[in-house]
Amino acid sequence: MDILSATLLLLTIMDPLGNVATFVSALRPVPPEKRLRVIARELVVALVILVAFLFAGPWLLSLLHLKQEALFISGGIVLFLIALKMIFPPSKHDEEPMSEPFIVPLATPMVAGPSVLATLLVLVSTQPEHLWRWFAALLIAWGLTAAVLLSAPAIARVLKDKGSLAVERLMGMLLVMVAVQMFLNGIEHYLKH
Repeated sequence: MDILSATLLLLTIMDPLGNVATFVSALRPVPPEKRLRVIARELVVALVILVAFLFAGPWLLSLLHLKQEALFISGGIVLFLIALKMIFPPSKHDEEPMSEPFIVPLATPMVAGPSVLATLLVLVSTQPEHLWRWFAALLIAWGLTAAVLLSAPAIARVLKDKGSLAVERLMGMLLVMVAVQMFLNGIEHYLKH
C-alpha cells in the first residue's frame, strides 16, 4: 500500500463529511465565537492520540502477544460495525446533551476512533519498515479532516440534514468493503500459516 492508498483509507474511516452533522450537533450549546477553538482543540487531541497509537502500536502488539491475523480479523470486525452505524445511524434521542464537548465524543471516537486505530495498527504491523509513510498518510488524512471539520458550520448549512446523511451512508458503504477485505486478508494469512 502506498501513501495515497493509506491516506484515502484513513480519510474514509475518519469520515469528515459524515462527522459534520455530529460536530455541529455537539457544538450547538457552545457559543458561536468559541466553536472554532473547540473544534481545533478536539482535532489536536485526536492527532496526539493517533500519532501515539501509530508509534506505540507495535509495542502494544508485542506486549499483548497478538498476531497480525488477529489484528486483521478484529480490525475488520470493528470497521464493519462502525460502517453499519454509519449506514444505519442509531437514534440520537437518548443522548444526554453536554455544555461543551471535551475529548469525548469529538476527538475520540469521532476522529480518533477504534477503526482508525485498528487500521493504523494493521498498517504498522504489516509493513513496519514504512512507518514514516504511514505517518505522512496519517498527517495528510488528519489535515484534510481538520479542514473539513473546521468548516463544519458552513458545510452543514450547504448540505443540510439529508445531504449529510447521504454522505455518511456513502462513506459507510465504502467502509463495509474495506472491512470485509481486512477480514478476508486476516483469514488468508491465518490459513497460510
